[in-house]
Amino acid sequence: MRTLRKALRPAQQARAAANLAGRVAASPMFRSARRVACYIPNDGEIDPRPLMQRMWRMRKLCYLPVLSHLLYDRLWFAPVTPSSTFSPNRYGIPEPVTAPRTWVRAQELDLILVPLVGFDLKGNRLGMGGGFYDRSLAFLRNRRSWNHPKLLGLAHDFQKLDALVPSPWDVPLQGIATDCALYLTV
Repeated sequence: MRTLRKALRPAQQARAAANLAGRVAASPMFRSARRVACYIPNDGEIDPRPLMQRMWRMRKLCYLPVLSHLLYDRLWFAPVTPSSTFSPNRYGIPEPVTAPRTWVRAQELDLILVPLVGFDLKGNRLGMGGGFYDRSLAFLRNRRSWNHPKLLGLAHDFQKLDALVPSPWDVPLQGIATDCALYLTV
């Protein structure tokens, strides 16, 4: 999957990102959210930046994941604006340069748009293997109802798999948005 998505030409990636932005923006999950976390694409991931542009026009609050300097295995989410500056984290992924006091935990967000390598229609997600999202969202495994945050995976449609066997620590998604479809799992 990673090889396939990295092989996409820039024009294909741009078209997929534009299609994705329209699909997500039309979803009730997105429309009802005020505080939304995105990500900066890496390793051929589908690009949510056109959607971030829509968020700012809609006056939604946009956040990006940052690696905690205290808990290196957890994500925090930093506010980001069109004028934000960035610095690469230890994996070379750009993070917004903001004071840690402005960061929020996942529990404080309405919607988290999650990158992935593969997914199935039951909301199972294959990530990059670091476990950052699963550890940061582990509190959701113990909830009886999924109020906040809602989790929406973002991917190219070709990343859909017939089935994935979840591990006990995996946190399922409530839906997956691709360049071709919106798959809801709840």
